[in-house]
Amino acid sequence: MEPMSYLDELAQRYPVLACVKPQIREAYEILETCYESGGKLLIAGNGGSCADAEHIVGELMKGFVKRRPVSEDFAAKLLETDPKLGKELGEKLQGGLPAIALTGHPSLSTAYLNDVDGEMIYAQQTYGYGRKGDVFLGISTSGNAKNVMYAVTAAKAIGMKTIGLAGKDGGLLKKAADVTIVAPETETFKIQELHLPIYHALCLMLEERFF
Repeated sequence: MEPMSYLDELAQRYPVLACVKPQIREAYEILETCYESGGKLLIAGNGGSCADAEHIVGELMKGFVKRRPVSEDFAAKLLETDPKLGKELGEKLQGGLPAIALTGHPSLSTAYLNDVDGEMIYAQQTYGYGRKGDVFLGISTSGNAKNVMYAVTAAKAIGMKTIGLAGKDGGLLKKAADVTIVAPETETFKIQELHLPIYHALCLMLEERFF
């Protein structure tokens, strides 16, 4: 199956998303280039979008609809390192596309909140983790989440590509990110309901491309 076929299937299952197919394709191409060059994805959001950030990591860092076995070369190196443990690892490890949700580091986040500025937590993590060629994905139903916008600014200064996932009119995120996929809804829960099939499609496309 070709990666883009998942995009066509998405539009068939969710006709309301046909209008954002070009933006999804552009986001996919940015991520494809990132992973081809050995980069990683950083993801951030608040509330339900925080949960979405973690969800995306779960789809990218292990098998989604494919098993993604390790290469024969790596399986051999595992066996060489430890015949017993290496055999088990070779059978059970799965290929991953590097992705980090910036939402799951409570010690760092609360320390930065207490010591510096809570609205800049994601920007601090982006500055610490991000490298030129990486991608930052900011999820904000309004497109105006200040902590996400700080992170977008830091990412762009580093030389990272930026992707937004928003709703309503796209807000500040649409103006700042390299590409923003704006779910065509105005109520928060309805926007979030459309975000899931969008990022599932992106994950399926990337898995098809790399595995």
